[in-house]
Amino acid sequence: MIETAVHRSVTLGQTEKMPSYRMDLRQYKSQKEYEKFVKVNTVKDWSTVSWKDIGKPYEVTSFSKDKLDWEKERGETLPVHTSWTMFNQSFHEWFSKDVPAEIHEKKGAFFHSLKSFKPSEVKVALGDYLRIHLWNYVHRVQDGIWDPRGKRALFEGLDVQKPRILFLGAAEGYEAMQLSAMYPGGEVVMVDYDPFCRDTRFAEFPEAYPFLGVNPRTGGNKVYYKNDSNISYVVDDIRNLPYGKEFDIVLSVGLLEHFPDSMKAEVVEWHRKFLKPSGYIVMTTPRAQLRSKLYYEIMADVMNHTYRELMTLEQMGLYLYENGLDIMKHGYIKVHNGIVAKAK
Repeated sequence: MIETAVHRSVTLGQTEKMPSYRMDLRQYKSQKEYEKFVKVNTVKDWSTVSWKDIGKPYEVTSFSKDKLDWEKERGETLPVHTSWTMFNQSFHEWFSKDVPAEIHEKKGAFFHSLKSFKPSEVKVALGDYLRIHLWNYVHRVQDGIWDPRGKRALFEGLDVQKPRILFLGAAEGYEAMQLSAMYPGGEVVMVDYDPFCRDTRFAEFPEAYPFLGVNPRTGGNKVYYKNDSNISYVVDDIRNLPYGKEFDIVLSVGLLEHFPDSMKAEVVEWHRKFLKPSGYIVMTTPRAQLRSKLYYEIMADVMNHTYRELMTLEQMGLYLYENGLDIMKHGYIKVHNGIVAKAK
């Protein structure tokens, strides 16, 4: 049992659904169980993979009402920075919900709408009810967005001690905090060019959320919290960062898929330019699978404010391989692809 003055008691191996998220401190009991969370190294030789064989990513073309209304009113394309501001604010609202209470509220609103005999009201209420149920399943039941066991499986085995970690497009910073728990004693620099991410998404990340990591004194398990990490948060465009090749880990989550092919090489270079010669690049992207396509359709108003692709693991890996990275480990974890690479 682990207790602090500001956190509720937690037990190693425990999982529990909280009002807005699932906490999960479970470990793998066997190799078979481990492989439920990350399927690793399915490609033996990346030089044999070709675009002709694997095709191009699936482009998501259903967009949020906010984006469409903005463009209709102004007669121009929504600027990228504005689109990210819209997305971050919309997405954060869902992380902040008391999900059981919201389900009860939306259920009541749906049945009330049936009494109106107005199809438009029923359609809106039904959509709200379906979306909160989907969010509950994806984030709170399956834990598919933060996905601690899958992310820990992907992140394990890095040869680093007290690493400096750079998180590009950090949003609330979840994955860097998980890495910091697994490789404690270092420093995390989070970067996002939307101040809302620092001032709200990161600032309001629950201090009671437990990250399973390593006790450097004993080699055993230890639970860490947000405030246990040495974190600085920079609000700036990645292209303006003053750092050199000084980070042991450069991380991005859901970044590569927001850029068309003409910019993929530049995005990969953003990671390489800040990496120590022996360092690791860690990247994830959403998987191209039926459930993900349905999710982005149903949650379009929440998720789709800018360019987005869904990739297979092979497509993601080929972008990195062709742009000068050696892929050390690759796999898929629930709804994400994940790759650990080094610069050639």
